[in-house]
Amino acid sequence: MTRTRKIVEDLETLKAVSHPLRLSLLGRLRTSGPATASELGRALGESSGATSYHLRQLERFGFVADAPEQASRRERRWMALHDATSFPASLADLDGGREYVDVIRRRQEQHLREGLEAWTEHHEWLGHSDYDLRLDPDDVEQLLTDLDAVIAGYSHRGGSEHLALHLLTLPQTAV
Repeated sequence: MTRTRKIVEDLETLKAVSHPLRLSLLGRLRTSGPATASELGRALGESSGATSYHLRQLERFGFVADAPEQASRRERRWMALHDATSFPASLADLDGGREYVDVIRRRQEQHLREGLEAWTEHHEWLGHSDYDLRLDPDDVEQLLTDLDAVIAGYSHRGGSEHLALHLLTLPQTAV
């Protein structure tokens, strides 16, 4: 199975996906698979009306669609269309762009904190590494492309461990 990525290239789409509930809905569909608005509402503590509205907005901007298999005609099952979403850093430079980029960044940080807390509570050690590299911008871009290709090589496997792999590329600050 090939990993797919939605690349956000305009401010309107970035604004649409940056809504906190939409980020949660999209994340849930990616990790748990197709679901109805009611199922998602229960899982996220929201009303089915709110989840339905936000799913339709995600559909409008190409993030979700009807799942191929529908359990009934009464309830619509939704699925994520892509495994990942990315956007160029330059969107933050557009008028109002920084606000939407910051919302997404804060949600990603929250997700990472929750994962680290769960990892710490369960004392499951699946691996942790950090590297100190000195690279030019072109090399950073190539490194990320290479790592994405390695990860894609594992995405077709249906193993027993469900895990989150976080790849953060951060500028090194003086310690």
